[in-house]
Amino acid sequence: MNIKKWLVFLLSILIILSLSGCMSSDIGHNRDVQDTHFTLEQDTGVQNKNDLIVSFIDVGQGDSILVQAPSGKNMLIDAGVPEAGEKVVSYLKSRGVNNIDILIATHPHSDHIGGLPEVISSFSIGEIYMPKVSNNTYSFEKLLNSIKRKGLRVKTARAGIVLNMGKGIDATMLAPNSAYYEDLNNYSVVIKLRYGNTAFLFTGDSGTVSEREMLKAGYDLSADVMKVGHHGSAYSTSMDFLNAVNPRYAVISVGKNNDYGHPARVTLNKLRAHHVTVYRTDVNGTIIAISNGNNISFHFTKMY
Repeated sequence: MNIKKWLVFLLSILIILSLSGCMSSDIGHNRDVQDTHFTLEQDTGVQNKNDLIVSFIDVGQGDSILVQAPSGKNMLIDAGVPEAGEKVVSYLKSRGVNNIDILIATHPHSDHIGGLPEVISSFSIGEIYMPKVSNNTYSFEKLLNSIKRKGLRVKTARAGIVLNMGKGIDATMLAPNSAYYEDLNNYSVVIKLRYGNTAFLFTGDSGTVSEREMLKAGYDLSADVMKVGHHGSAYSTSMDFLNAVNPRYAVISVGKNNDYGHPARVTLNKLRAHHVTVYRTDVNGTIIAISNGNNISFHFTKMY
């Protein structure tokens, strides 16, 4: 083989190796999401002024959901554990939030209300809703003190309350339906939000007792996106409730390697059996759902 042919041969080998490296690199950017059948994309999302934007903020083992309506109104549902408060505030500011029109404390557990004092001290608050129940914890006491310092008046959350999120948005509380529950989780505020032909169901930590009440009341529970109750525990998302909601997408707000075994395998199996696409904050990070009234797209961003 002469020198010219030898150089051509070496060049061919280098090109093949280079292409192989590119292919491997591209494949490496796509990773399967645990316990689901889709591929994770890294994207912050681009939207227009007519979009409804729902951010399921990654606060670890807890809940925090920001709803931004086309009208410009903002609703925040919970703010995670106390340590997540600054993270929630930072995320809201990154989304251009200057004031919170409606603040929801779904129930008095620290993984939902712990970060709210930081939020309340950082933003102008319009209305604040909480179920009529207390909890003898430092987190709950701190929340009440922050509300008092701000001069806010708490409105009692209960089924049937309509929330004003502006033109084109129908937001209604579907729970709690009773004045007393043994389990604080069942006091959780449940909200169904409609925009055009799309619907979201935010369930807090509501358990099967609350789910049965909503089913018995005959509410229209159908939704495209369901925030899975109680971080996907085995004590929420009953088969009857899941059948009634019949979601296309489910979001589980959960901490990575948490001590509770959330989400429960039985819950994941139910969702899989219903062919529901599942997104998880412990896998995807902050999950952003964007609805134009007809279609919903999902985007993901990691917060550090």
